[in-house]
Amino acid sequence: GDQQTDVVIDAPRWAGLASAVLACEGARGELTLTFVDRDEITALNREHMDEDRPTDVLSFPLDGVDDEPFAGEPLLIGDIVVCPSVAADAAPTHAGSLDDELALLVVHGCLHVMGYDHAEPDEARIMRARELELLVAHHWHGPAPTDFHQEHDEMEPDQMAQDPDDR
Repeated sequence: GDQQTDVVIDAPRWAGLASAVLACEGARGELTLTFVDRDEITALNREHMDEDRPTDVLSFPLDGVDDEPFAGEPLLIGDIVVCPSVAADAAPTHAGSLDDELALLVVHGCLHVMGYDHAEPDEARIMRARELELLVAHHWHGPAPTDFHQEHDEMEPDQMAQDPDDR
């Protein structure tokens, strides 16, 4: 859902992109995709990542995705929280446009929830390649724009929330 007013976004469109990514990854279940303001994502980043700053996307994979769901109840795969305001600031030097930045963040968040990571160079290459494939298939429906970049100039601002014991 859209819980911010800083940037006008089409939340149903991004939910559709997330659904397409999950289907391509073979995931069955539900994901929550929430758009929040800088204060909210800063609070979440502080609480879950010990980083007292805003970030563009946080992914919260839920434990027990391999467990059998309760009869008739959909399985909850995880939560993705995106900050469109931070995305708007990053877009010109990253994905190029706000539209492409939001698409990248949604796909990136979905892949984190599905177990992808980019802590190691090999993992990062695999994750970026999959992001690009999914964006070409489900966002652009064709080749990436020439000004599209997946990597930030410095450290990646996104974080995957995880149990501190797993770090």
